[in-house]
Amino acid sequence: MKAFYAEEQKRHDPKAFLSSGAAQPNPEKPERVERLLAGAKSAGCTIERPRNHGLGPVAAVHTPEYLDFLEHIYARWQRIEGASAEVIPNIHPIARSGSYPASAVGQAGYHMADTACPISGETWQSALWSAWSAVEAAEAVMAGAPAAYALCRPPGHHAFADVAGGFCFINNSAVAAQVLRKQAARVAILDVDLHHGNGTQGIFYARPDVLTVSLHADPVRFYPFFWGHADERGEGPGLGYNFNLPLPRKSADAAFLGALEVAFQRIRAFSPDALVVALGLDAFEGDPFGGLSVTTPGFSRIGEAIAKLGLPTVIVQEGGYLCDELGDNLTAFLTGFGGKAR
Repeated sequence: MKAFYAEEQKRHDPKAFLSSGAAQPNPEKPERVERLLAGAKSAGCTIERPRNHGLGPVAAVHTPEYLDFLEHIYARWQRIEGASAEVIPNIHPIARSGSYPASAVGQAGYHMADTACPISGETWQSALWSAWSAVEAAEAVMAGAPAAYALCRPPGHHAFADVAGGFCFINNSAVAAQVLRKQAARVAILDVDLHHGNGTQGIFYARPDVLTVSLHADPVRFYPFFWGHADERGEGPGLGYNFNLPLPRKSADAAFLGALEVAFQRIRAFSPDALVVALGLDAFEGDPFGGLSVTTPGFSRIGEAIAKLGLPTVIVQEGGYLCDELGDNLTAFLTGFGGKAR
């Protein structure tokens, strides 16, 4: 299987975020890349550098207002006397239907859902190359590869069309799905991250051409809290095209695989031409976030089960944070999926 990654993706290096109101080291560290690269290579992947695809594929799922903000906010922030080293919001609108602020501080609050996505001077380029890795993987599948892996870092599934959040800036899974739509009439996105893919859901919530399915820890007491509940089914033309499967905290392999079979039933009913897997490895029992209890062999079984759908598949890296088994978990998923044979 081909894997795509660019060294520029490592340059984004966030320092901190707030957890329960307290400043903590940001877990979305560049070191994740080294662990994931090792895991992909152990699965037999060949690593290739993506091309610069420009803004077109990104602008297909994000608003120009938001992309202009992401590109220029850091330089603007540096002109604020006494401002933080990274762009971090301290105010948010209670509704987003009012006026658009002119100030950098106001726009940060408008376009950033939380404090987990600080923006530095390197963030924009790292996020772009991460998205271009997803584009390249999608194009490889469109060219006939049965599957391809995009080592996307920063991750993307918490990014809405005009909002960053949860370590995410550009929604790589959404970008990949939109690229696949050039050839595929219908695309399904299956998100197996610990956290609900709220940004992905938001981008496609009113669309019937992309089915969004997510397995995740129940958000009633877990991030992202306000999205990911079972009654969220889509809206307008997209009603019935969003399917959430929240799982009780600490659910292990059997429960996860059981929910996966329910997800497959919905995906088969949609009859997609291609699949995007938003691969979070933070459902692991030893992940620092500790929400679910999937084992390393469990990831192999998850990969094997998804492969049996028999769909052209783009695998997009989402979460999975620093622990000794991070690379092993990726190896397990990719080999379970069939990485050595593809």
